[in-house]
Amino acid sequence: MGIQSDVRRAFKLVRDVKASRKAQRLLNGRLATRDLRPDQHFKIAVYFADGDVNLYQMRQWYKPLAKLAEKWPVLILSRSGNGALPLMEEAPVPVAYVRKVADLERLLDEQDIRIVLYVNQNPRNFQMMRYGRRWHVFINHGESDKMYMVTNQIKAYDYAFVAGDAALARLDKVLWDYDFDKRALKIGRPQADHYSGTLPYTPDERQVVLYAPTWEGDRPAAAYGSIATHGVALVTALLATGRHRVIYRPHPRSGVVDGDYAAANRQIIAAIAAANSRDARARHIYDASPDLGWQLSAADVAIVDISAMVYDRLAAGKALLVTRPVNPSAQIDTSGYLSDCEWLDAGAAGDIVSVVDDLTHDSEAEQRLAVWVERYFGDTRAGVATERFHAAVQHLMDEWERFDAMHPTAVGADVLDADPANVDDADNT
Repeated sequence: MGIQSDVRRAFKLVRDVKASRKAQRLLNGRLATRDLRPDQHFKIAVYFADGDVNLYQMRQWYKPLAKLAEKWPVLILSRSGNGALPLMEEAPVPVAYVRKVADLERLLDEQDIRIVLYVNQNPRNFQMMRYGRRWHVFINHGESDKMYMVTNQIKAYDYAFVAGDAALARLDKVLWDYDFDKRALKIGRPQADHYSGTLPYTPDERQVVLYAPTWEGDRPAAAYGSIATHGVALVTALLATGRHRVIYRPHPRSGVVDGDYAAANRQIIAAIAAANSRDARARHIYDASPDLGWQLSAADVAIVDISAMVYDRLAAGKALLVTRPVNPSAQIDTSGYLSDCEWLDAGAAGDIVSVVDDLTHDSEAEQRLAVWVERYFGDTRAGVATERFHAAVQHLMDEWERFDAMHPTAVGADVLDADPANVDDADNT
């Protein structure tokens, strides 16, 4: 088994290097013609050091960033070649490919970056955080009760934008001597203001069920994925009724670690295709699109794993089931919503039709859900979270002006000597 694992890693390494070199060749042509206006135009940067496999972390911020850019020019800083290519194609704001530290420093000299936003905890974030005279802000790539959300790394940033009271309570358990009143700013879920889009089907009498599982995880403590334990049974049952429409949206990394999960994922996709062939009116959907929004608002019931999808759906305020992990080592924070959620055990997955029917007519479950929506996201009326997001940015801009006036002699971009050991993009080895 160890030799096979080493061989797989070796093949993956070769593929990654080839993909990196191809991306670099394509980017060379793009960069030769791209003009980023070296006139101190951009005020806000979003730093992204990952490749294309983690683009989902950026994609959920596209619409809020586009709205923010109407007032404050926003620029995405991509350190990875195979991340920069799709970002340049699909992001609604400009993208700069800053492969080397020298490229990054040149850009900081050309632009008036006052706020840097971070969507993840990539170790290479520290190559950006070395530069002062700007606020470094952790915005994360989703709200959840996963152990990822309670890391002491948040202290490394000047500020953190959090969803609401539940996030503050979660962090208060693990962060010592942290000034929550100053450094943690509540913004709700601005993505929920953009839960819209063109439906790929015409609504009818069918009940729409979204199944959006996470990946299998890379260690037992994070083994939240349900594709192999719940997914095949529940999707098979729903496809058979003739009165449900299934939207299947698996995590992009599903099956990258565990072959059983990859096989179950393929089985579900094939079952959806077969069901549509039998009945074209069913319009079941295998959804691998980059945009997330309409899926959350259109579904009558959502079935999700312990992941950010729980809270993406929670922000929509509609019926929700959470799969209970089979692995006993999976860590579950039961102090928040997961202490009071509607669980779906693996043994009940095959009986999902009855479970969904019961939930649909459960007024007490609906009332409990409303309480948790308020605790996690505050006021979820349309537009309120966007207003809070913009207000938080405005506050930091005002603070930047205040501190800049107090320290007028500092060098503009804080240009430092590049670290020769870390000058290439994230795809190279």
